[in-house]
Amino acid sequence: MKAVRFERYGDIDVLDVVEVPDPAPGEGEVLVRVKAAGINPGEASIRKGMYREQWPATFPSGQGSDLAGVVDRVGPGADRWQPGDEVIGFTHSRASQAELVVVDAEHLTPRPPQVPWDVAGALFVAGTTAWAAVRAVGVSEDDVIVISGAAGGVGTIAVALARNAGAQVIGLAGEPHHRWLRDRGAIPVTYGDGVAERIKAASGGRVDALIDTFGSGYVDLAIDLGVAPERIDTIVDFQSAARHGVKTEGNAAGARAEVLAELAALIADGRLELPIARTYPLEQVRDAYRELEQRHTLGKIVLLP
Repeated sequence: MKAVRFERYGDIDVLDVVEVPDPAPGEGEVLVRVKAAGINPGEASIRKGMYREQWPATFPSGQGSDLAGVVDRVGPGADRWQPGDEVIGFTHSRASQAELVVVDAEHLTPRPPQVPWDVAGALFVAGTTAWAAVRAVGVSEDDVIVISGAAGGVGTIAVALARNAGAQVIGLAGEPHHRWLRDRGAIPVTYGDGVAERIKAASGGRVDALIDTFGSGYVDLAIDLGVAPERIDTIVDFQSAARHGVKTEGNAAGARAEVLAELAALIADGRLELPIARTYPLEQVRDAYRELEQRHTLGKIVLLP
């Protein structure tokens, strides 16, 4: 099979698509033929060696957590699944950016037919991260919440979940994405110099919570806006989180098949949308990450093995 691999830490040029032996499912595992696999900023950071202390790579390293596909083979003790089942899932083995991947049977959930393959394959990291962040700050009806990076993969889902909870959402994003946010009930605000004053004008001077998906000083901004630390969550700026005592709940807090099933059901019901900026064939993995690392896409970028 073909799979993404890198042999050393580095920039995009260390990524290759190579032929490797087909994996086989073991006890409690399922072999999935991948139809779509989302890519994520955290994967780029791991590849660059930025998290080598917390999550070191073992070379040659695969890549990817998100996946959607069709069950190919079932290992012993994974009898819930049958060949041909269409599934959404995840792996913690950095292996989903490939034609085939072995997945723990408990990390899969059925794909509703209303959820397109590219959306299904991009749902795990962004969706569970947004799900956890919205719950971490206790979003409820009539809250005013600011979401940085509101047009990104995590941000777009967090916007929808917060709106579903009845909150007023102020979404920080570049002007090209303002219409998309406005059409989905959020108040778009341009980031950059003067953003604090623009937030105050949009919110009437009241901000109850803030979710930071981007970094670059938004935790400090939330404190300056008077948001209580227990109602601030960042998935990026861990140094500021430690300094101010704010929350850092994200993917790890929501990484369960039950959460994936809940999010997929919301998409199927039309209550959640995950925009797909672009899809790439597996062989163009470098191009996919090159676009991702510019940090200007609306929603997600997806590989199609």
